[in-house]
Amino acid sequence: MTILEPYIPKEYLALKINYCKQQLAALPEVTMSERKVKGTTKKVYLVKNHIYLPDSKIGTKLQLVTQQREELLCDLSKYEGLWNSAFRGLPPPDIAPRKIVRSYLNNNDEPIIMDSAFFNNLKNDADPFYPDNKKYLYNGTYYRSAYEVDIARYYTEQEIPFKYEPEIWIKGLNYPIYPDFVFLIKELDLCKIHEHFGMKNFSNYAQSLQAKCSNYSNAGLVMDFDVINTYNFDSIPFDLSMLSTKINHAVYDSLFAMDIPY
Repeated sequence: MTILEPYIPKEYLALKINYCKQQLAALPEVTMSERKVKGTTKKVYLVKNHIYLPDSKIGTKLQLVTQQREELLCDLSKYEGLWNSAFRGLPPPDIAPRKIVRSYLNNNDEPIIMDSAFFNNLKNDADPFYPDNKKYLYNGTYYRSAYEVDIARYYTEQEIPFKYEPEIWIKGLNYPIYPDFVFLIKELDLCKIHEHFGMKNFSNYAQSLQAKCSNYSNAGLVMDFDVINTYNFDSIPFDLSMLSTKINHAVYDSLFAMDIPY
């Protein structure tokens, strides 16, 4: 998070910090020490005055816990450093991690929960149409525009998992759709769809957006809640601060908006 630091989404950074703290609080505190075991000095794990050998079943689990704690502490230090350099005060404690359940209806009228399992089953770069239009390479994937590369780079540097043009089946259509991006807010176990419109004129943009909004709404998805959009025109270039704002709203609205029915 160096090049894109001016575009750090504040609410999402607060969520990351509170997520690390929450995870650390849930893990047992483990220390390693030396103790004599049957006359032999050995390294052991200590948890609340209990002693466990590293090669025991519990010791193996404690080794994983130790690794998790180290990774979380490293992440927490990094995120808090970014927060202190960009914002004043402490991260709001109410921007707290929890599972948010959102779903849509697929082409069989079945509800599909948009969580990490859904995200992991999505295939990256699945759109088979117009492959010749993908001319912009970033991180092993070809994109259709330099603006899409900017978005992919943004998600990558902000450590937000995403899939590019995955295949999704939704209610009312007998063919799959390929959203530009689907990203995962892992701290909420929640996916969002991101459509980017690069248009030559506003009338084309409006028609395309209207059609996509209608399809998404018919499947139970809510625009600017389940689906975010960014855009660029000839006269209005894409600005990463727009995406940062959208990510902030995605986090804040998901945490505090009232439940939205289908």
